[in-house]
Amino acid sequence: MKIVLAENSGFCFGVRRAVEQAMEAAQEDLTTSTLGPIIHNPQVVNKLADLGINSIDRLEGFSGDRIVIRSHGVAQEIYIKCKEKGIEVIDATCPYVKKIQRKAAQCHQKGLPLIIVGESHHPETQGINGWCESSAYIVNSLSDVEQLPNMDKACVVAQTTTAREKWDKLIAHLGERIKDLEIFDSICDATKNRQVEALEVSKRCDIVFVIGGRNSSNTRKLYEICQQYCKHTYHIESALDIPKMDYGKFNELGIISGASTPDWIIKEVFVTMSDIERVETTEQIVEPEAKEAVSEEATAQPQEAEVVEEGAKNPESTEDSGDANFMEDVEKSMVTIRPGTIITGKVVTVNESEVCVNIGYKADGIIPQKEFSTDPDANPAELVKEGDEIEVEVIRVKDDDGNVLLSKKNVEARKNWKKLLEDYESGVSFEGVGKQAVKGGLIATINGVRAFVPASHLDVRYVNDITEYVGKVMPLKILEVEKHRRRVVASHKQFLLDEEKKEKEKLWDALEEGLTVKGIVRRLTNFGAFVDIGGLDGLVHVTDLAWGRVEHPKDVVSIDEEIDVVILKVDRERERVSLGFKQTKPKPWDIADDRYPVNSVITGRVVRIVPFGAFVEIEPGLDGLVHISQIADRRIEKVEDVLELGQEVQARVLDVNPGAKRISLSIRDLIEGANDGADDDYYEEEESSSVLVDLSQYQGEEEE
Repeated sequence: MKIVLAENSGFCFGVRRAVEQAMEAAQEDLTTSTLGPIIHNPQVVNKLADLGINSIDRLEGFSGDRIVIRSHGVAQEIYIKCKEKGIEVIDATCPYVKKIQRKAAQCHQKGLPLIIVGESHHPETQGINGWCESSAYIVNSLSDVEQLPNMDKACVVAQTTTAREKWDKLIAHLGERIKDLEIFDSICDATKNRQVEALEVSKRCDIVFVIGGRNSSNTRKLYEICQQYCKHTYHIESALDIPKMDYGKFNELGIISGASTPDWIIKEVFVTMSDIERVETTEQIVEPEAKEAVSEEATAQPQEAEVVEEGAKNPESTEDSGDANFMEDVEKSMVTIRPGTIITGKVVTVNESEVCVNIGYKADGIIPQKEFSTDPDANPAELVKEGDEIEVEVIRVKDDDGNVLLSKKNVEARKNWKKLLEDYESGVSFEGVGKQAVKGGLIATINGVRAFVPASHLDVRYVNDITEYVGKVMPLKILEVEKHRRRVVASHKQFLLDEEKKEKEKLWDALEEGLTVKGIVRRLTNFGAFVDIGGLDGLVHVTDLAWGRVEHPKDVVSIDEEIDVVILKVDRERERVSLGFKQTKPKPWDIADDRYPVNSVITGRVVRIVPFGAFVEIEPGLDGLVHISQIADRRIEKVEDVLELGQEVQARVLDVNPGAKRISLSIRDLIEGANDGADDDYYEEEESSSVLVDLSQYQGEEEE
């Protein structure tokens, strides 16, 4: 069976661009989601989810940092809502869709009715309609056109994946109903090319696979086209959906994919079908050769083993009966072999190109270098020596030179396969070596067994260059084994995730509330700082950064700064750790009397003005009160007549009371001659009355 792969396969430009933008976003430490599935392919959506980018249906309730607008595009109001909520937008809308959106907006501004040829429930159609305040008429059939209201002028656009045949029919019908019809042909060229190629392939092949997501509009249209011309057309999402049947009755298999189908899925389907084809071919060719070899041996042995009656002599023989009996004993001691027989032999000679083995047969066996080991670069002369016993498999009883052809590689492969299955069942990890970069992934060997590692499973991050893994030794976790086809799918990413999970478990076990640990500031937000405490990120809320008021975390800490933090709370179930930075430092009030003794002079900033005085910030978390009587060397009616918020002042410490969290200050004491005036009675009166002021309502604010 011949396999025909459509030339226009895999991601289109818009889809590839959207996926790449999402993959790049996944590498940054910001909470990012896609508004709706990035494309209509569950495998790609799951791949992004593994990288931390999930799909959400609506903006309501979203508390992340960024939103990725998918290739289908969205309504204009979504951008407005994101701006209002302070959500960063990564716009991955397909450029072709963008053109249609702009056209819809222009028509709406002009008051020109808009008609969209497409599926009303499709997100692309809904997004386009959102650029004309949902006033467009959506048609997808001739009956939809018949139900349109009468209009003299209109503009018609198309959903990019609309079938060309449908577009032509509806345009002709619309032209009969609308006199002045502006036609904006917005069907994507890639879509047109795929549909044309699908038509050609389905006419040529007697079985067709259309690969793509079940919800993909363009894939569904390709499937409908192929169904018209090939009755054996199957819509599959991946190699796992390949139907089981006798493929020997088909001459040509066509493989077509939608624009949202990743390359690695196409490759898996192609490789799977190629493997099936090879298996069937092997059964047809190798088995007859084996039968022929057995037949040759069976017919040859009676001619070579001559029967002699007891007491008789062969007239042509010059040897006595003792010699004849000896030769018969030798013949009887020789083993019977056939292709597939596994036997133990002794190495007779060895060199770099081949190994000669005595297997107890009438002729020695030869192991060519390519059949010596599962490692194609192995040098036989370095691995065995004369006299060594080794297990071999008979490939052919008689090759072109009359030798017995043997394989040590096949024996190794069987043992390796058996060991691999045993280890796979027990869930252990394996060490693999990258051998070849192929479309969609990497071919690796695990103890001599060939395995396929999809590109999405090479690392936890997006891998741009698969060739970097060729020749690289890496631990692998087997995801899937097809025993009857000896097919193995493995993952390096899964191993890394499992190890990361184990390390996280150890970290969680070591966390203890009240413990002081070192950490590195990784990310700053308006509400706090995320600190890496050895593989886990904990949050220092803005209220736990300093004892005083903090406008933004950047005022206290900086990214990549190493700090000591206290573990305040551990929520293992939700995987959250609350940390404190200010708790590693003494409370300002506990040491206030030592740092600012009575009669010392401080420099501070006016942070609050009240009717009876002004609060001055001495240091973050520590404010002192300058009573109105201690502000100036004269009598003042209002504090604002002398001081203003943010003003820097110097003052003398009059009293410190850490228990009550109060510090009394005086600016007047530092003004030369301030106490020589005639208003002493006023100051005494004001100072006396200040004792009666209730500061509790202001003290609460100060503590906050």
